[in-house]
Amino acid sequence: MLAAINLRPGITSLAPLIERIATELSLSRGLIGLSTALPVLCMGLMAPFAPRLALRFGLERTVALCLGLIAGALLMRLAAESSVVLIGSAVVLGVGIAVAGPLLSGFIKRHFVDRVGPVAAWYSLGMALGGAGGAVLTVSVTQWLGDRWTYGLAIWALPAGVALLFWLFLAHRLNSLPSAASEPLASTESDEPAGLPWRESRAWLISCFFALQSGLFYAVATWLVARYAEAGLSPMRSNALFSLLMLCGLPSAFLLPWLAQRFGIRYQLLLLCALVATLCLSMLTFMPSWLPEIWAILLGFALSGSFAMALVLPLYEADSPMAVSRWTAMMLCAGYSMASFTPILTGLGRDLAGSYQLPFMVLTGLALLMCGLAWRLHSSARKG
Repeated sequence: MLAAINLRPGITSLAPLIERIATELSLSRGLIGLSTALPVLCMGLMAPFAPRLALRFGLERTVALCLGLIAGALLMRLAAESSVVLIGSAVVLGVGIAVAGPLLSGFIKRHFVDRVGPVAAWYSLGMALGGAGGAVLTVSVTQWLGDRWTYGLAIWALPAGVALLFWLFLAHRLNSLPSAASEPLASTESDEPAGLPWRESRAWLISCFFALQSGLFYAVATWLVARYAEAGLSPMRSNALFSLLMLCGLPSAFLLPWLAQRFGIRYQLLLLCALVATLCLSMLTFMPSWLPEIWAILLGFALSGSFAMALVLPLYEADSPMAVSRWTAMMLCAGYSMASFTPILTGLGRDLAGSYQLPFMVLTGLALLMCGLAWRLHSSARKG
């Protein structure tokens, strides 16, 4: 959970401040969208290296290294009044998150083989907590720190540093165990291929669903506050609605994976989340100021819940910790690489169209496509 908490604040903390940052740095919305898109792209491009790094350096040590990269990237934001530093920190942040994600799934598969469902739910909850914290607390912390937005972004290096200390201790403790205790990593997993399952059609289905889900989440996380402001809502209410969306994702991040494990209905729940997301995004597109709290609550529940369930799908498709890491690495590689374009294209669409309505209309279409993929996953699972 400590590791999971640090996988999202570096991205979600930008959203409440993104219009202010764009104005102060004189950046277009398409360019400022890189601050969200580049971590997502790096998360995709670097994910395939995660299993190889784990085999070479050890899973726990590699996770600790990733947390160090995340902490370092966030500290760089103390100097983020330079757009080069801001974008550079996004790249380093993405590398750390990219490698840690697949390995944490493998960690769960190795150490909690009889409790995958509950532990995966806590892992998802940790990610949701971190994402919500970045969205909800950044503005208040920024004001408390003299209204310096660079300080508000860099403060998230503190929880990453705390998690790093725990993981360094864990890696040292496991390294000091008798050799028999660490034998599964050294022998069993080293005999497995480190390549990704590119020829598995079901791996592609999962990856494409993850791409759509992640693209929608990061586009919403980047531009929702701006969409509300354009619709005439006050800055305070716009930020409050975004915070509400992130907070309402907390129960679904834990509850939906548990329900999926308990009743074997993970694909039905994925379809339900996709349908709810489609409805909510259509309301944000055409009627953003009508009952916005309702749609923020439902959208947060749907996006966070579908992400939590999609994230653990490889745990049910592979049998060993390394195989899980390989499936997860492919899902993150293909998924995040495709998803990274969504925040950028949303910002470019705003620059070209002059409003956020057209880009959000496209996002609604992507959510509808996500419904089709969820149905396909469900139907192919019944046949298999």
